[in-house]
Amino acid sequence: MSIEIKVPQLPESVSSATVATWNVKAGDTVSRDQNLLDLETDKVMLEVPATEAGTLSEIRVKAGDTVQSGDVLGILEPGEAKAAAPAAEATPSPAPSPAPAAKAETAARPTATDDGQSPAVRKLLSEHGLSAADISGSGKGGRLTVEDVKAHADKAKAAPKAETPKAAAPTAPSRPAAGAREEQRVPMTRIRARIAERLVEAQTTAAMLTTFNEVDLQAVTELRGRYKGDFEKAHGVKLGFMSFFVKAAVEALKKYPVVNASVDGSDILYHGYYDIGIAVSGPRGLVVPILRDVDQMSFAEVEKTIAEFGSRARDNKLTMDDLTGGTFSITNGGIFGSMMSTPILNPPQSAILGMHGITERPVVIDGEIVIRPMMYLAMTYDHRIIDGREAVLALRTIKECLEDPARLLLQL
Repeated sequence: MSIEIKVPQLPESVSSATVATWNVKAGDTVSRDQNLLDLETDKVMLEVPATEAGTLSEIRVKAGDTVQSGDVLGILEPGEAKAAAPAAEATPSPAPSPAPAAKAETAARPTATDDGQSPAVRKLLSEHGLSAADISGSGKGGRLTVEDVKAHADKAKAAPKAETPKAAAPTAPSRPAAGAREEQRVPMTRIRARIAERLVEAQTTAAMLTTFNEVDLQAVTELRGRYKGDFEKAHGVKLGFMSFFVKAAVEALKKYPVVNASVDGSDILYHGYYDIGIAVSGPRGLVVPILRDVDQMSFAEVEKTIAEFGSRARDNKLTMDDLTGGTFSITNGGIFGSMMSTPILNPPQSAILGMHGITERPVVIDGEIVIRPMMYLAMTYDHRIIDGREAVLALRTIKECLEDPARLLLQL
């Protein structure tokens, strides 16, 4: 009995999705739980796996189409993948019948139609534009392995360089001629359009103001240098700067609860918990996954979670729950070399901390000029509910905790 492949139930905050790409073609055999296609929402990328092994008999939507929860994407005919193998042999070739030995070799290699290959092998074949029929398999029963495909792809790349050194010449016409005024129109992805919408929303609905300060990171730098080796051995993760900033932010939010609050109509909603969003740059744009109950997390837990978020963002594996909520955000433009910027609020949050590059420069301490690792800090806040006093003092608390990390331990 045919199985309809449907759009999974989308979260309430997401009304539709866009078909990003099909990973298989009509007529391909698929295994259970194999990812058939990717759906792009305005927040995350969703995978649609096969519920059963079988053959994808029909594709009803194409890449770029907009779909909603429950829409039918395609039709799957259930059945073991090996059942499709005889069909490939049933198609006669106009060439003379091969010798018995050749027949045996052909039967042992189900690669002519990519049948029976693992998802990893099929993905590599697709990425490199290769046909399984052109590659000799070293796996059981003549099946291809990942190493077979990689070796063939490497050989294919090397061959043109050796035989046709001028192969790169055709790319020259794609460059605009001198004085040319070329333009290229590319539609926004759903996530980029959503980012644009939220940034404009923040500009038009909040009374944003930014306060600045600078922090001497000498103490944090020395602390990291002293314990980073032991920390990594004990916890399996590197001790970075971000955990210090996250913990310092929590202390500031505890002292000044309005910075952790949000506007709800004509009310101010005070949050009795500390869920901090960490801005992460991924291949699809900026996303802000949420560290929940940060006040209850250790430094190691903070570092591990941030590292995991970064990895999942690069692989488009963040879920809707990862991006939902948050009472305060931190963004670090310093990793790209930013010296100073004014971050934009992440609605409905009322404040965001901007980190920047660390620069060694001369400062005056106790009447003497010394060289210290300095960073400019910026806090943008919603002036509708946060007065300058609270914003300035909250940023100053972050500065004090970082310049004297013992305050974090003592919660001062």
